[in-house]
Amino acid sequence: MTPHGETASPVVLYVCADRARGASGEAAQRAQTEGRAFARERGLTIAEVVTDTYGEPDPAQRRGWRRVRQLAQTGRVTAVLVRWPSAIAPESARELRHREAAWLRDQGVRVRYTWAPLSARGVEAR
Repeated sequence: MTPHGETASPVVLYVCADRARGASGEAAQRAQTEGRAFARERGLTIAEVVTDTYGEPDPAQRRGWRRVRQLAQTGRVTAVLVRWPSAIAPESARELRHREAAWLRDQGVRVRYTWAPLSARGVEAR
C-alpha cells in the first residue's frame, strides 16, 4: 500500500505550460516538479512525461496529447496527471476538456490535478 491507500500504478504526467518553443521553461519545470511530487507522495509510477506547448485549444490537435490518448488506449496508464484543467483545454474551450476527460474515463483512465489547491480537495476531471 502507498501513503494514501493507493496501489502503485503507472501514470502519465502531462505538461502543457510554456507558451512558445524556446520559452524559459519555468512553468513547465514547475508543473513537472509538482507532478513528480504528487506521484511520489501517492506511490504512483510515472511511466512517461509528455509535453506540449500551451496555446492550441483543442487537445486532439496537439502531438503530446495524442500520445497521452495512445497510452490510455493501450492500457499502459491508469491516470493522467496534469497541473490544472486549463492545461487540457482553456476555459474558453472547456467542452473540449470535458470531451477528453470523458474519453479517458471510457478507457478506464482518471485525470488527476496536481496543483495543491485542487489536489488537496481531491478534484478530478468530470
